Amino acid sequence: MPGKTKRDPYAVLGVARDADRDTIRKAYRKLAREFHPDVNPDDAVAEERFKQVSEAYSVLSDPDKRSAYDEFGDIALDPNFDAQKAREARAAFGGGFPGADGAEGGASFGGFGGIEDLFSNLFSQGAERGPGGRPFRRAGVDVEAELVLEFIEAALGCEKRVTIARPTADGGARQEAVTIRIPPGVADGGQIRLRGKGGEAVGGGPPGDLFARVRVRPHPTFRREGRDIHLDVPITIREAVLGAKVEIPTLTGRATVSIPPGTDGGARLRLRGKGIPKTPRGPAGDLFVNVQIRVPNNLDAADREEVEKLACLDVPDLRRDLG
Repeated sequence: MPGKTKRDPYAVLGVARDADRDTIRKAYRKLAREFHPDVNPDDAVAEERFKQVSEAYSVLSDPDKRSAYDEFGDIALDPNFDAQKAREARAAFGGGFPGADGAEGGASFGGFGGIEDLFSNLFSQGAERGPGGRPFRRAGVDVEAELVLEFIEAALGCEKRVTIARPTADGGARQEAVTIRIPPGVADGGQIRLRGKGGEAVGGGPPGDLFARVRVRPHPTFRREGRDIHLDVPITIREAVLGAKVEIPTLTGRATVSIPPGTDGGARLRLRGKGIPKTPRGPAGDLFVNVQIRVPNNLDAADREEVEKLACLDVPDLRRDLG
């Protein structure tokens, strides 16, 4: 605490004090991408800025930590700070003390040499004991990282190695490579938790956790609905009329689908079990083939004549149900 400069987490992220969680998260993600060590290799300034952004978000993303900071100010950023003890101390000494906005109450702490000494005595020495004198160890801060996956990686599962700025017990941060196992079927916006891969704790407590927020890049042909995968497949008029066997891509390779004779445009064919793989959380999804009939363009006079000959095959009163 003494001699260590605290940074206002709101100022670090560039958000207002009444900012909601989405605003805070968006600000963090933007700054984390901008100053991430992978984007700025060997840049000490960017590395320090990334560390500050991560520390600020660890405070403002946690409702309890944010509330404590708003109420007590910089002192609440100390790893050993206990909000309840602070309230008891405030009541016992008859006044307030600096809050997050810097306003000071009228309490006197002369016997303790000022507020820093008082709270150093209350929390630094007392943090090792809980109710009834039992040993108490505070866990380290949680860390959040963004994980960008390709569509197939998210659907089938994979392993990714990422570099994070992991807070250390002395208030600093170190770069650490972490392997994250991605389970099959993780969705865009999902979150993967790695216990014990967050910040180090002070006083021998357990480390915090790492929360990897998943962002899935869209696929050029596949799209996902729940555990099912959809694929638009173009076919010719001849294939629609006479039927055909068409080769298509799937998540795990090529497959052949049979187009029945007389298939209409917009028909949907199902390949069972070819969607998101089966997991303990749910059954395998299906692959739906959405048929789209493509008609030829740039017909010459002879071609048009041939098409006209097909008029005898037209379905009578084709549009009678339209009203």
